Amino acid sequence: MSKVSYYTAEGLKKLREELNYLKDVERPKASQAIGEARDKGDLSENAEYDAAKEAQGLLEMKISKMEETLANARLIDESQLDTSKVLVLSTVKLKNQTNGMEMKYTLVAESEADLKTGKISVTSPIGKGLLGKSVGDVAEITVPNGTLKFDILEITRD
Repeated sequence: MSKVSYYTAEGLKKLREELNYLKDVERPKASQAIGEARDKGDLSENAEYDAAKEAQGLLEMKISKMEETLANARLIDESQLDTSKVLVLSTVKLKNQTNGMEMKYTLVAESEADLKTGKISVTSPIGKGLLGKSVGDVAEITVPNGTLKFDILEITRD
């Protein structure tokens, strides 16, 4: 069963670019490596040929998986999203009840997550714990070293 994934326009563009790179650059490189290895003689004892064939198989598998992901990808219409609750693409301002620290996260699809830029996956423990919450709610999130409590201060769309 295929899983539908939701992407921003930027994330979908990145996915398409990566797939095109694999098809247009990496695939010809793999074929060339097989050709060069084949030219070196007896295929029954040619480790270079075996390695090139295996690399090509892995590349084709990656391309196939990416094509499936792209076929099941859906673009999120940001204008239709409700800002009263935390959803995908919500930017949430939180306050940690334990240490009083405030932080801001944007919830994104798993493939677009990047903690350095404040983008966390909706499938991460914090992402799951925030989904559906409203301003003023307290999100209790169980993490490996205990339970964190966050006050939801603000929900916006960037």
